Amino acid sequence: MKPTLYLIPTTLGTETNPDLFPPHNIQIIKSLDHFIVENIRTARRFLRPLGYDKDFNQVSFFELNKHTSRTDLESYINPLLKGISMGILSEAGAPAIADPGADIVSLAHKENIHVVPLIGPSAILMALMASGLNGQSFAFNGYIPVKNPMRKKEILALEEKSRRENQSQIFMEAPYRNQNLLEDILNNCQGETLLCIAADITMASEFIQTKNIGQWKREIPNIQKRPTIFIIQRV
Repeated sequence: MKPTLYLIPTTLGTETNPDLFPPHNIQIIKSLDHFIVENIRTARRFLRPLGYDKDFNQVSFFELNKHTSRTDLESYINPLLKGISMGILSEAGAPAIADPGADIVSLAHKENIHVVPLIGPSAILMALMASGLNGQSFAFNGYIPVKNPMRKKEILALEEKSRRENQSQIFMEAPYRNQNLLEDILNNCQGETLLCIAADITMASEFIQTKNIGQWKREIPNIQKRPTIFIIQRV
């Protein structure tokens, strides 16, 4: 078989739930000895509950994060160039979606390496699916600015874009800043603008609701330190 780069989704919470992954995924994962990961410790913590029983001292892990140099990236695909399949693991959800794994995938395509995305949770798509907002036209905007006035400007721009293009606008923030972002959204958006708050997706504490801004102001949820996707659509 030709070498393949497998894009392996992981759980969105801190605990691995094998029920979220089809047997086909688990079979592929168990066959691999080389992984590109954001964090070796959390990668190991994800793999064990899936039944991955290989000695981690004999498994190769390549860390890919904001400190990784371009030279390191190119060396990471050496096993693939030698005919050995590899897997990419994100810290949460799907690799290469709001994730540095895209750089490895790009290198793989340049080397004509087979790339296979596996089925699994993606917070962005699952939030949109459950939002009731426009799933025919949408945009993921990643992390918006942390500080005002740039944050306010971006929120207003996304709200106007959603109205102008009839397009759902998806964005996120670091969990420990979620409550501040929610307050800024409520303070700056129009009362009839729709907002979906999707927190703790796939977890026991999952919370997904869509209301207009005026309704949210009457009952503001506590989403501090909870992984959350925000979607706005001005009607």
